[in-house]
Amino acid sequence: MCTMQIDATPNAGIQRSLRQCLSNAAFLLYQQGHVLETITIPFRGLDSRALRQMREASQEWPACQRVLESSEAAIYNEHGRFVLSAMGRELLFDMFGEGAADCA
Repeated sequence: MCTMQIDATPNAGIQRSLRQCLSNAAFLLYQQGHVLETITIPFRGLDSRALRQMREASQEWPACQRVLESSEAAIYNEHGRFVLSAMGRELLFDMFGEGAADCA
């Protein structure tokens, strides 16, 4: 008989929520004509106008953005643009593979 262990630690729930938000963010970015590199390359990012367009285009984006920010998976770079932190990029690359959003 095969049994599956379920990780019920608080971090497991946060990880699932974060992974869902990263997945949703990727989908929403593509819907708005962006690519993953928009948020994975630290000097790029979404400016205030692009963030406003994301909020207007999707009811899911504001909650997703809050989760990414509160978990510190996303930050604002020195230009005030919304980007993934090192931890957020690592998790995204773990999910989709580094080739999905090369930082070269």
